[in-house]
Amino acid sequence: MPNIYAQDLPKTDANFAALTPLLYLERSALVYPDRVAIVHGALRQTWSQTYARCRQLASALQQHGIGKGDTVAVMLPNTPPMVEAHFGIPMSGAVLNTLNTRLDAEALAFMLDHGEAKAVIVDPEFAAVMSRALAMRQSTHPVLVIDTEDALYAGTVQRIGSQTYDDFVASGDASFAWQLPDDEWDAISLNYTSGTTGNPKGVVYHHRGAALNAISNILEWDMPKHAVYLWTLPMFHCNGWCFPWTVAARAGVNVCLRRVDPKAIFDAIRAHKVTHHCGAPIVLSAMIAAPAELKQGITHQVKSMVAGAAPPAAMIEGMEQLGFDLTHVYGLTEIYGPAAVCVKHEAWDALDVGERARLNARQGVNYHLQRNVSVMDALTMQPVPFDGETMGEIMFRGNITMKGYLKNPKATQEAFAGGWFHTGDLAVMYPDGYVKIKDRSKDIIISGGENISSIEVEDVLYRHPAVMAAAVVAKPDPKWGETPCAFIELKAGAQVTAEEIVAHCKAHLAGFKVPKAVVFGELPKTSTGKIQKYELRKVAGSSDAIDV
Repeated sequence: MPNIYAQDLPKTDANFAALTPLLYLERSALVYPDRVAIVHGALRQTWSQTYARCRQLASALQQHGIGKGDTVAVMLPNTPPMVEAHFGIPMSGAVLNTLNTRLDAEALAFMLDHGEAKAVIVDPEFAAVMSRALAMRQSTHPVLVIDTEDALYAGTVQRIGSQTYDDFVASGDASFAWQLPDDEWDAISLNYTSGTTGNPKGVVYHHRGAALNAISNILEWDMPKHAVYLWTLPMFHCNGWCFPWTVAARAGVNVCLRRVDPKAIFDAIRAHKVTHHCGAPIVLSAMIAAPAELKQGITHQVKSMVAGAAPPAAMIEGMEQLGFDLTHVYGLTEIYGPAAVCVKHEAWDALDVGERARLNARQGVNYHLQRNVSVMDALTMQPVPFDGETMGEIMFRGNITMKGYLKNPKATQEAFAGGWFHTGDLAVMYPDGYVKIKDRSKDIIISGGENISSIEVEDVLYRHPAVMAAAVVAKPDPKWGETPCAFIELKAGAQVTAEEIVAHCKAHLAGFKVPKAVVFGELPKTSTGKIQKYELRKVAGSSDAIDV
């Protein structure tokens, strides 16, 4: 029999609109026009002003021939232009590409070429490296370069663009009639991840996923209207875990922070009554370790969200002593940042801090609007038993998953094999349905919340004329969580010091990717000559691996 509900019930503009987080800005500007949206130094910018500026930015981009399917890159810290970029650029139909401000010129040049950026907005702090990156591009198509200005930047200002950001925005129409995406599957942003190879992969987000993850953030955190959110998490990282769009949905306050340090964090929390902030473990550890005088005078509840390495007992206890409520989340660039959360239960409150840490160290369950997270046997594609012992791979499926890797169908197909996104992280599933990582993907080092490809570092090491064989693994670090540890087997008769190896790496890598420890000796290998990294991890975790 025919489906009676499929007849004469058309999808029209009256009963369907593409999901997009851009609508969150439009609504907040309409409902709360005079509420503060952005705080930065002396700046207090309302939601109506922010909406007008984002429309101007979109209009100005279109006036320069930039629109649907074009890429606009930004090299910005957590400042007002970065907030505006998350709305104004996609309002023009273009795709926002937030560049990691810690990268070197070579990596940035690759991203500008690969993403085919038509324009780039640059903060003065990063003008020098961006100038070098633009000069290193292989592509010949022109790039519109726009310089931002910031009274809080104390360094030397180098102009590399054709105009300033404020002048560019002012040239646009504040009443610009931006359009919803034709399809909520349209790309909204491009984020590069180092993945498991030296060349970064371009992760493409869609409007639907961004809208849903932004709302999931609200649900996981019980985030109220007008929350005051402090930007201790880089907005270049997974679009700030979608929080620029989350804050807009709640008509909250974006408290910008150019540079993350404990004094600036605690000063901002006191001054603006910050209610929420996110960060890598290194940020929270720095807050806990800060001098007592910096922490005085905070009498209201602050919620902290942490991802990366599981929070140890000392971190949970330290945050509790500060009076902060800690939420542990898990995710990757490919799933819009966090898409799983370790949901806490009231019964846990009665447990000692060690047991709470054990429970809270798990990666948890799926976000509200992510369909599922599971631990699967990668060969059979069947879920592992819920016994807390059987290992499998963490996999996700649902709306909060990337469109795929830009210009890389092979990697996309591999990532989505069997109808699930493969994270590469090995884990177990507990009887209560909570996931717990047991081992990271072998090639990835997570340092201060940043992914470092061991293969990329190894490639640089192999360029040194004295190196016969090289392997890089993660070395536990109390500050960064993990840092690269290089194991090097020298060519016969060759001599080189650890300091020379580090200097060689600094010439070819961003600073955070440079090995912090170097160990010389014959590398353990299988009968087929494959280096046994699991043996090296044991050494990296011992005192035998001395920092340089």
